[in-house]
Order: sequence, then C-alpha cells, then structure tokens
Amino acid sequence: MSGVVRIKRVYDDPAPEDGYRVLVDRLWPRGVSRERAAVGTWLKQIAPSAELRTWWDHDPARLDEFTARYRAELDANPALDELHRLLHDHPVVTLVYSARDPHLNQAQVLRDYLAARSGTTGRGGESR
Repeated sequence: MSGVVRIKRVYDDPAPEDGYRVLVDRLWPRGVSRERAAVGTWLKQIAPSAELRTWWDHDPARLDEFTARYRAELDANPALDELHRLLHDHPVVTLVYSARDPHLNQAQVLRDYLAARSGTTGRGGESR
C-alpha cells in the first residue's frame, strides 16, 4: 500500500493534483455543497469521536494529548480498512477537512498516522 496522501481544506478549490478526495470530518462542512466539496468519499467514521473533538477544541496546548488519544482511537477503528482500500486503489488521496488551521487539525494527525503505519508517502503537506 503505497501512494501519496495529502491534506487540504474543503474550502480551498479542488484541483486535479488532489487525486481522490476523502472528507475526514464527522460533520459536513458548513456552507459547502456536495458539488463544491468534490469528495469521492465522506468517511466520517475515521474522524475523532465527538467526545475527543469536543475535549480538544483545537487547543494547541492539547495537541500532543489529542494526537495520542486520536491514534488510540484509530488503532481500534474499523473504518481504517476502508481508508487503506482507498489508498490502495488511488495513487493520490487527499484527506479533506474543514478546520481553519492547516497545521492544527485531525487530517494532519491522520496523514502522519497512515504514513507511520502503512508506508505511504505524502508528507506532501497542504495541497494548494
């Protein structure tokens, strides 16, 4: 299972280099139509639990603890199988998220988790 995994805000324009776009938020992004989002799959089950997301509240001081807790959730998450299948089927997958901060979001944690576990390349960062 190798390929490029990127991350990108759903509010940024889709681009051909995004490859296959996967929305990784539990809630649909405000003000974005399905057409504008241009996602192939909405994999809401891969997102952090509602309890974890609420606890974290995108607080930079809690990022390390959030990362550890989210990785523990991912270790037990059956939706990971679907994401691995998508990574296998598509040479480029962009994890799409709605958080404001491009450096402080669950998609970044998920991308790093995937890279560490499955040998994907893709420290491709934010795709613009």
